[in-house]
Amino acid sequence: MINRRFVTSHPAHLIALGFGSGLSQFAPGTAGTLWAWVSFLVMQLFLSTTQLACVIVVATFVGWWACTKTAANLIDKDPGVIVIDEIVAFWLILLFWMPAGFWAQFAAFVIFRILDAAKPGPVGWADRYFHGWGWRGGWGIMFDDLVAAFCTLLILSLWQATR
Repeated sequence: MINRRFVTSHPAHLIALGFGSGLSQFAPGTAGTLWAWVSFLVMQLFLSTTQLACVIVVATFVGWWACTKTAANLIDKDPGVIVIDEIVAFWLILLFWMPAGFWAQFAAFVIFRILDAAKPGPVGWADRYFHGWGWRGGWGIMFDDLVAAFCTLLILSLWQATR
């Protein structure tokens, strides 16, 4: 059973489950993305853009490790409770999208959640291509969300260009 004890039993679990946000009974991916949004807003108060970018790069590799370890311990190739992928991907979106007002940030949130959940086109390809066990599977958990982030940024850029 996945509970708070599991989350704190190994650092990889704590990271992969978004410090507990992945335990949400309703839409854990959305809860993880909300956690990402709030934590980014806090981090940007204290970190420069370059420092935020460094945090995201490090978090990508740490998240890859955490996803690999946690998926293996749960004996599940892509457990829904793992949300570090949503967190890192949404941080990436906000890194490029900020400064933006609340409604523009909300639009980014909605577009990302739709792409992550529906997995259209390249997002679905990334999810299928890297699906599996071990380091490849851990990367796959992260990669489809990074592709969804890229697609979100593309949509936001097109929207910005047409305004």
